[in-house]
Amino acid sequence: MTVHIGAQPGDIAETVLLPGDPYRAKWAADTFLTDVKLVNEVRGMLGFTGMWKGNRVTIHGSGMGMPSLSIYVNELIKDYGAKTLIRIGSCGGMQHSVKVRDVIVAMTATTLSTPSRGIFKELNFAPCADYGLLRAAADAAEAKGTATHVGGIYSSDVFYDERPDLTEQMTRHGILGVEMEAAELYNLAARHGRRALAVLTVSDHLLTGEALPSEDREKTFGDMVEIALEAAFA
Repeated sequence: MTVHIGAQPGDIAETVLLPGDPYRAKWAADTFLTDVKLVNEVRGMLGFTGMWKGNRVTIHGSGMGMPSLSIYVNELIKDYGAKTLIRIGSCGGMQHSVKVRDVIVAMTATTLSTPSRGIFKELNFAPCADYGLLRAAADAAEAKGTATHVGGIYSSDVFYDERPDLTEQMTRHGILGVEMEAAELYNLAARHGRRALAVLTVSDHLLTGEALPSEDREKTFGDMVEIALEAAFA
């Protein structure tokens, strides 16, 4: 048990999926796992452990933004021995070739700032995904026939952004989508020798203004979760 995770020793699997929303963690656990056990509800951040095709999996919320994710991932790695951590979440599309409902598998994560900035100081560290997970996710998406893009994303440290010039530069340099957590996940995985990946559903689009209707989200997010699970145990 840690300050933020009430799980007992052995409650957390070595493979952890990390949606930002704790209720999406519950939905994913109920939908895809069997023999599900609630292992954390401290501060309302729900975590569940169960089985998927004979493999033990934890699905645990990470909250919104890199500072929140950093707390949970640090504790999951240091105190519970998590070895494979995959963010599953939504993002905003930033290229015309990327459509709402598509899936992005994040190879790299550009950012202005993360909680690790104090460690890196003047160094512009380039956080990236584990290649084995990246390749397995791309293969799983292709096998499912899901429209998928592999490349760089932008992890923002603000939600209500007032930097249209920055968005323009991200788009100009081929960034596929924007979210708020992956860069710090990749930093922590690199620091502790763990495997990490972000598999994201495009729920809205910065260039077109489109947004995924709520009634369509479950099926689309389901594709993302299945891709993440297939990649974790490829």
